[in-house]
Amino acid sequence: MTCTDGIFGRRRPPTVRSIRTRFLRLVRENPSWGYWRVHGELTTLGLKVAPSTVWGILKQEGIGPAPERASTTSADFLRSQADALLACDFIETVTLNGQRHYILAVIEHATRRILVLGTTAHLTAAWVA
Repeated sequence: MTCTDGIFGRRRPPTVRSIRTRFLRLVRENPSWGYWRVHGELTTLGLKVAPSTVWGILKQEGIGPAPERASTTSADFLRSQADALLACDFIETVTLNGQRHYILAVIEHATRRILVLGTTAHLTAAWVA
């Protein structure tokens, strides 16, 4: 690892890679945030980074100012949040002997996996909870 030139020619250590990775993820997931907002979020997370460091990393990565990045479409938003999105629904089915069953299923948007959480012949609020 090398040091970067600071103000007045002093040398300072580079930003830790894990902080840099978290910072870049914040910027990509929240394109409307400027470097001051990102700096505030990092501070909230307990990470001590100077605002000028945040600005410098943006510049090094070729990421423009927030107004130029802020045009987020709904598809971009869903793509950035896919890891956290789940959808659930009940599926009603009839067995070969004519009995009704209710299936509780969840789909993970990121992986498109369908998870069957349970099935019952007698759907009640207690069973759902």
